[in-house]
Amino acid sequence: MDNQINSSQAFEDFTKAKRRAHFNSFFNTLTWKNTDLLSLYEVTKIIKPKKETYLGMQTIPVNKIIGSEGRYRDFSSAFYPKKEMLRNRWTSIDRARMDDIVLPPISVYSLGGNYFVRDGNHRVSVAKSMGVEFIDAEVVELDSEVALEPGMTLKSIKSRAVEYERNMFINQYNPTYLPMNEIKFTSPGSYPEMVNHILVHKYYINQDKSEEISFEEAAKSWYKNVYQPIINEVRKDNLLANFPGETEADLYMWLVRKWDEKKRLKQDASIEETVFEAKKETTKGRFKRRINKFLSFFKK
Repeated sequence: MDNQINSSQAFEDFTKAKRRAHFNSFFNTLTWKNTDLLSLYEVTKIIKPKKETYLGMQTIPVNKIIGSEGRYRDFSSAFYPKKEMLRNRWTSIDRARMDDIVLPPISVYSLGGNYFVRDGNHRVSVAKSMGVEFIDAEVVELDSEVALEPGMTLKSIKSRAVEYERNMFINQYNPTYLPMNEIKFTSPGSYPEMVNHILVHKYYINQDKSEEISFEEAAKSWYKNVYQPIINEVRKDNLLANFPGETEADLYMWLVRKWDEKKRLKQDASIEETVFEAKKETTKGRFKRRINKFLSFFKK
């Protein structure tokens, strides 16, 4: 009899949890909040942890579990089940909870002070739905200087990673000799890549010098002779208008990569030529997107 009651209760618990997933998704969409569970793969692409450390068994706060390694599409950002196919596994775990059966610990990655599930997504979902505060977990820590918080989106994680890299650059090089209010990137990895550009520029200058120049001198020369001429071309062609949400520094980095590609095919390719072709390509793509958006109204 108890088994029947528990099965019925678990069935109802899942239905309620699934309803909450739909309600949360709807509410979050209206308030422009994140509706998806974070993907570990997408987050580590941004943060790029360099090593992992096995921390063993721990009791962790359930509300600090913010993502999943492989099942991030199956659960809402609050870890409620989104799909009917999850019912059997979810209800079997809920029944085990009601029968006081001890389940094996979940397995998680710790990253930026929060957790991503490797194994045990259904157990976490049941725990969150039932208001459980702590859960046993086998923890592997991924090193990260970037702190994460529940409710963060990939976009906000990206912004925080860029802010961290900018602060690291400023703290390491104290670049009062560069207009840092003008040089602002929005993509992770750009500040370290800029340092590499300056170091390459320094290398070529030092080939013609009897005494090696400093990083500061190289940075000033890079800004005057590399960065500024490219930005002048960007401004002359109003290229930034084709890239809403991006900065001149972002376009500098993008154009340098395109220029490098062109020079592999044509050694004497100029930055002016690269900017002209980039504007042609992006303007054409922008026009095509607008046409497709306009035509989509007639297909509904």
